Amino acid sequence: MPDNERKHMSNRLQSKVVLVTGGSSGMGAAFAKRAASEGATVLIGARDKARGEATAAQIVQAGGSALFVPTDVTVEEEVAHLVDVAVKQFGGLHGAFNNAGGGNSQAALQDIDAPFWDSVIALNLTSVFYSLKHEIPAIAASGGGSIVNNASVVGVVGDPGAPAYAAAKHGVVGLTRSTALGAAKEGVRVNALVTGLVNTPLWQGFTANNPEAAQALLGQQPTGRAADESEIAAFAAFLLSDESPFITGAALAIDGALTAGY
Repeated sequence: MPDNERKHMSNRLQSKVVLVTGGSSGMGAAFAKRAASEGATVLIGARDKARGEATAAQIVQAGGSALFVPTDVTVEEEVAHLVDVAVKQFGGLHGAFNNAGGGNSQAALQDIDAPFWDSVIALNLTSVFYSLKHEIPAIAASGGGSIVNNASVVGVVGDPGAPAYAAAKHGVVGLTRSTALGAAKEGVRVNALVTGLVNTPLWQGFTANNPEAAQALLGQQPTGRAADESEIAAFAAFLLSDESPFITGAALAIDGALTAGY
């Protein structure tokens, strides 16, 4: 394990079973590795079998505990199965990072057809509904815990070039707040991350193919850079730990002050 990861290791997620959707790459994989380094048993749910198994293998090789479960988060039965594996194989579920999403294709409202709209909403919002629906009872039955939903800066501000994606992410924030109110009495905390530019493979590909557009976006970023995946992972791990017991129902910006100017 690299020294820069080792120095962050702690036992604050020891004995916890956590799952991450969209955990085969990007922020999801970074979180899976971070959670395992802090002692959690991690279930990785994703559609990409090769990458998911590779991420789980890397965690195990580093001394952690991880299992990959093929999961399409747009299918409720597969989300239910992911949660069921946690409960039956590891004895419970204590936390989740609902990270799966994407499809932020630039398309003006008048150019969007119904299938495109439905696909973006299914992947980015309905998937979170399915996840919360099955995670909350399992976490409550395991003694309580925490859930983090990965939203976006366009969950709190508009984007005329991506109205479907923005609508879905606004929905994630609203769903997070509403769910947290009911889940609080069950001992389950629910928060959303308002993430900005993050140096994921998707961002790297966009930068390589659209250098001028990428520079324009970075020019709007007060910090002048995209976040590292590890920075998002560290914050998500904190929210899933017992060190954040009074944080729930919040949409928490981790965006380098990008939304501070709105």
